[in-house]
Amino acid sequence: MFLLVSPFGQAQEWTRFRGPNGTGISLAKGIPSKFTLSDATWRVALKGEGHSSPVLWGGRVFVTGSDRVKGTFNVQCLKAGDGSEAWSTSRPQKDYRMHRYNHLTSSTPATDGKRLVVLVSEPGAHTLFALDLEGKKLWERKFETIISNHGSGVSPIFHGDKVILAGDEENQSFLAALDAASGNVLWKTDRVNVKTAFSTPCRFVDPSGTEGLLFNSMAHGITFVDPSTGKTFWEQGGLFEKRTVSSCLVADGLPIGTCGSGQGGNYLVALKPGSADKGVPPSLAYKLRRSIPYVPTGLAKGGLLYLWGDAGIVSCVRAKSGDLVWQERVEGRFFGSPVWVEDRLFCISTTGKVVVMAASESFRQIAVNDLAEPTHSTPALAGGRMFLRTLGYLTCVGGVSE
Repeated sequence: MFLLVSPFGQAQEWTRFRGPNGTGISLAKGIPSKFTLSDATWRVALKGEGHSSPVLWGGRVFVTGSDRVKGTFNVQCLKAGDGSEAWSTSRPQKDYRMHRYNHLTSSTPATDGKRLVVLVSEPGAHTLFALDLEGKKLWERKFETIISNHGSGVSPIFHGDKVILAGDEENQSFLAALDAASGNVLWKTDRVNVKTAFSTPCRFVDPSGTEGLLFNSMAHGITFVDPSTGKTFWEQGGLFEKRTVSSCLVADGLPIGTCGSGQGGNYLVALKPGSADKGVPPSLAYKLRRSIPYVPTGLAKGGLLYLWGDAGIVSCVRAKSGDLVWQERVEGRFFGSPVWVEDRLFCISTTGKVVVMAASESFRQIAVNDLAEPTHSTPALAGGRMFLRTLGYLTCVGGVSE
């Protein structure tokens, strides 16, 4: 987690997809459960549409979007306090065939407080480029690969002084680490080609104290990788019979992954991690098959694992055992993932309804708030504010006095 006392008084930044280490857990205070667009702190039209999520650092919001008419990919920096634009930049982007639910801009950028790293996918390649926080381009690196007919959507992350990218595609698959300052490739490992994975990695420390990164894919299952060298500490293959879309998650020390398809058959696996230092391989802790998410990533907090299904079935299970605590349905279809704020879960439906429920051992729906525009995005939080990206707008709610 990156900690910084921001201008808004909250000691947390939101630097990547789903915030600190991809957990979706926020330290924000005072976010309202019920609101309307007229209650919003601000709402601004973006220069491009997309499904990517915003990231935040030092009172600034960074958001991406594509303008298909102009053929451009846009990066905007907005001031968190009032939504005014600090700067923007654009570059050409070629359109290509993809799944009808996907978008040219589905990858969430990442920041380390010094630079912003953005992924652009086009026919035949992923391109990573870095900007400083004033919008000046620092470097660009192109990775040739085959983008599937589903399109792209994986997001880069920072790990210390490295940028990490998972390129699990249907051909020319790879994992790579780049020097954050120069963009030089530090290591790149080839991967088995099966079905494109959309899973974003997360940091994990195993019981022996070995620190690494977790990657999920259909081809490799769950892989624990040394971020310094690209060496595999351990890998549990054969876990996933279908595509992995949700991102890596750790719940009470157990690496978690899901797989599925648009036709169903989704399931979740949880691993006992073993010990990389002692050469002890991981083993299966449990598998869940009932109403498991395909696209949304789960959330673990307080010994509970919350699973928000695409069709609106939300489950709460014991993270250690997988035992069901409750399972209920909420209205809507969901491709965004839930976030946790002061014992509540927030998740946005594809029609722009923000569903709020209690994060507890008892199911309780608190509110449904309408953003009045479709979205597949996940909320971002920092400085006592929540930022909600719909297809063409960014809305801010909450906010402490400055």
